Amino acid sequence: MPLRAIAELKDLERELDRFRLRVLAAAVFVLLAFGLLLARLVWLQVVRHEELATQAEANRIAVLPIVPNRGLIVDRNGVVLATNYSAYTLEITPSRVDGGAEGLDRLIDELSAVVPIETRDRRRFKRLLEETRRFESLPIRTRLDDEEVARFMAQRFRFPGVDVRARLFRQYPLGETGSHLVGYIGRINQAEKAAIEEWPDEVQANYRGTEHIGKLGLEQKYERELHGITGFEEVETSAGGRAVRRLASHPPTPGDTLVLSVDIRLQALVEQLFGERRGALVAIDPRNGEVLAFVSKPTFDPNLFVDGIDWDSWKELNESIDKPLLNRALRGTYPPGSTFKPFMAMAALTSGKRSAAEVIQDGGSFTFGGHVFRSHGDHGLGAVDMHRSIVKSSNVYYYTLANEMGVDLMHRHLSPFGFGQRTGIDLEGEAAGVLPSTEWKRRAYKRPEQQRWYAGETISLGIGQGYNHFTMLQLASATATLVAGGERFRPRLVREVEDVVSGERRPLPADALEPLPLQPAHVEVIRRALHAVTTEGTGTRVFAGAPYRSGGKTGTAQAVGIRQGAKYDAARLAEHQRDHSLYMAAAPIDAPTVALAVIVENAGFGAQAAAPIARRVFDYLLLGEYPSEEDIAATQLGQSSAPIGTPRRAADVPLPGAELPSPAAAAPGPAAAQRVAGATPAAAAGEAVPR
Repeated sequence: MPLRAIAELKDLERELDRFRLRVLAAAVFVLLAFGLLLARLVWLQVVRHEELATQAEANRIAVLPIVPNRGLIVDRNGVVLATNYSAYTLEITPSRVDGGAEGLDRLIDELSAVVPIETRDRRRFKRLLEETRRFESLPIRTRLDDEEVARFMAQRFRFPGVDVRARLFRQYPLGETGSHLVGYIGRINQAEKAAIEEWPDEVQANYRGTEHIGKLGLEQKYERELHGITGFEEVETSAGGRAVRRLASHPPTPGDTLVLSVDIRLQALVEQLFGERRGALVAIDPRNGEVLAFVSKPTFDPNLFVDGIDWDSWKELNESIDKPLLNRALRGTYPPGSTFKPFMAMAALTSGKRSAAEVIQDGGSFTFGGHVFRSHGDHGLGAVDMHRSIVKSSNVYYYTLANEMGVDLMHRHLSPFGFGQRTGIDLEGEAAGVLPSTEWKRRAYKRPEQQRWYAGETISLGIGQGYNHFTMLQLASATATLVAGGERFRPRLVREVEDVVSGERRPLPADALEPLPLQPAHVEVIRRALHAVTTEGTGTRVFAGAPYRSGGKTGTAQAVGIRQGAKYDAARLAEHQRDHSLYMAAAPIDAPTVALAVIVENAGFGAQAAAPIARRVFDYLLLGEYPSEEDIAATQLGQSSAPIGTPRRAADVPLPGAELPSPAAAAPGPAAAQRVAGATPAAAAGEAVPR
């Protein structure tokens, strides 16, 4: 074989060897690749099968929370104070709207051509936008009717990020009546969301999907009882996240119903008697601590807050000189004036500083350290014992008593009545008030000269002035303790909690406190004097002709100080600087079933404005009588003493109501809800129906 052919054969063999090597490498690579694929397949299909199957199912199935119906609030007679209804809302998700703030404004302008959107709606939406995250759905219009829903749905494609939803709304049928007592709900803000994150896990889970929470009053205090238990449903979704069908559902459990001790008809009467005046009244049953009326005037309409209060309404409420958002019964503190004298008398008896028979000469004034402490009208009452000091309201008697006792002894004997302390009523935000002592002043002030207690500061404390500042809740509770002979109960507003599913009612037991060791003879001295106030003292005209025996004490408290030597002249003072009118009372005085305290701000003498309101409360509770229209008008003007006109039966007088849409008219039915394109089954299942 020629050498050339041999060389070519060797080259061919080398090429074949390289080819075989490449084929082998390719085969190894292919086998390795298939091996990796097979290993991955085994890993996914065998090792992680259960985990991935669960994830796949989760992608196909959405678990949606169903917010429960919020519990009702009713008064002691079953009158509904807070209820629910459902209605359509037009909502925008800002994160799905292009163009930022300008894009939102353009979108709202275009929407207003389809569904009417007022200026107040825009302002409320912008306020909600400031308080919440942009990816949350926010209402721009609420309570849409069927025609408005139909118009929007026909053009829905034009408005990305906008949808119609069926939402649950809170309704307060009586409007302003009892607003400080009931409170209101509002949209959960960022601070409240942070607080919820600190709650136990099971409670946090129960608030999935919840957008509103109690903000004030009983709505806030009993939030968890009223909220109910959140339900859920499993919904099969398409690749685009659209609901296809419902797979399973667990219905929510409605919140409990709160049954109050308050008689809302009495509450409405007292609010009406105040008229346009400011003040507070608290009425308590001394036998168990149940609150019968809890009034703060002026009031406000809690319905304004349910779906976000508009700016104009908020500004009007927040900037009003009358402070309608202040709960005066719970947080307003006032000098008690002469209503403090019966408690001072009891302190004198229990401390042994004075007997009931000891006589003091009332010459019309008391001088201490060169300062003259005067009586009303600067006229003396002459010889005054304890009984007469209460009936005729002697200032000098209590100036001298305060001087003899000293501030710390007074504090020791008066603090057990609850003055200067929170009562523990079932509401948030109660003020403690001030019952002064030398220790209190050291803690209250910073500079040494301010911390020192001066003997002259003690004198005015005896007549309920000076540093003394209490709430009407404290004064009513102390009055209940005094007339009950020392028996004490923590005031409470809720008497029962009803499970709406089982119908079972759980009474809340009276919270009895350790009784005060008051001697029956001392209690009888005070009771007789309080009753004499209504028959021969400052309350005689108001309680003339009453067929029951009551007892009380009028009070007049300074709103501003008067210079030494100057005389009080209401006509020369601005209305907000005039004296307050107070009255504390109980009836029937021999076996009290109601004790109360009332203040009418800047209304003058206690017998002129406050005592007539107390008389009407007793007539209602003890006789079932509602004052005539003429009597109500006269009481509002501070011109009524004994009742005017023929009283009416309380049951015949209708309750005031708020002008609200009918829940039946506003609530979309199940069929209507299903017509809302894109609404998930959860939205339909979560609709509220009035209960």
